[in-house]
Amino acid sequence: MAAQQVEFSKGLEGVIAAKSSLSFIDGQKGFLVYRGIPIQVLAEKSTFEETTYFLWHDKLPTREELETFKKQLKAERELPPDVIEVIKSYYPKNAHPMDVLKAAVSQLGMYDPEAMDNSKEANLRKSTKLVAKFPTIVAYFHRVREGKEIVPPDPELDHAANFLYMLFGEKPDDFRARVMDVALILHAEHGMNASTFTTMVIASTLSDIYSAVVGGIGALKGPLHGGANERVIRMLQEIGDESKVEEWVMKALAEKRKIMGFGHRVYKSYDPRAAILKEYALKLSEMVGDMKFIRMGMKIEEIMIRELGQKKGIYPNVDFYSGIVYYHLGIPIDLFTPIFAISRVAGWTAHVMEYLEENRIFRPRQLYVGPMEREYIPMEKRG
Repeated sequence: MAAQQVEFSKGLEGVIAAKSSLSFIDGQKGFLVYRGIPIQVLAEKSTFEETTYFLWHDKLPTREELETFKKQLKAERELPPDVIEVIKSYYPKNAHPMDVLKAAVSQLGMYDPEAMDNSKEANLRKSTKLVAKFPTIVAYFHRVREGKEIVPPDPELDHAANFLYMLFGEKPDDFRARVMDVALILHAEHGMNASTFTTMVIASTLSDIYSAVVGGIGALKGPLHGGANERVIRMLQEIGDESKVEEWVMKALAEKRKIMGFGHRVYKSYDPRAAILKEYALKLSEMVGDMKFIRMGMKIEEIMIRELGQKKGIYPNVDFYSGIVYYHLGIPIDLFTPIFAISRVAGWTAHVMEYLEENRIFRPRQLYVGPMEREYIPMEKRG
């Protein structure tokens, strides 16, 4: 009997798995909207809190609604004492922060009496808790591993500024706070990516939203997804100097090595998020008086577009310049991906809540390519 002969899409590329009104990407034109508003407009005019509300409620909040939502987020920033104690005492200080985030979120689910309540109202409350607590988990663990006292959330600061405050122990200036805010807006939502799909698959079983988000964190940790911006800085450090960029990149291309921060499964033109972050990376580099990485980055971009842009549609993606932005904000390299999660949890939870409104458990089929008839060989006759 022959194996079934059917077509399939490796990596589910191009397969439509669900309907959504959350975001739309035109990869050929480099176009991204959240619920109909171009990402450039949100990056210029919105805040992360407002963007999150917009994703969850499908409407821009009134001034009163936004203030109420911000108060709700601020009220949920602190962690349960037992979770703080675990972060202080039990996690290895050399653990990857994404693993700590994954474990802490799992622990938070045990403390929430509404964990298994999948009503829209309960999931909104839990989503608010998750968005509020993600920055606290990341900042607390970083302070602990550095041997420093944790810095409790400041209720006077907005989401992005408060994260930087908890991380460094100093209130950021307005420009750095805004850069962080824009970075969070740009990473909040991006269609059916690997981590979002993971959260939806888990939620479709009617598991709790904490479990779904833990799955998203695990998917985002991978270097082909959220972990790429860490590797961008490692790459720049390996190259070492702008004068070595051409030789290094051409050698890497000849060896068919992946250049981190370039290319995207969906975009075949310039990622609009990368264009926005490139401008902020340039401004930050000028502010700190260190132009090395931005000059190297722009040189790499020039070479990659020359060599592969027109031929294969490979351009900078969001990871390329976000790495340089975070680096010049003084953020440790291994916190780049957790910051991605701090933002993307807004999109994850939005997709979970949207999908559960017309839920159907995900159950794709596989293409079997093994034998159809095989003899069972008794143990004494093997080998």
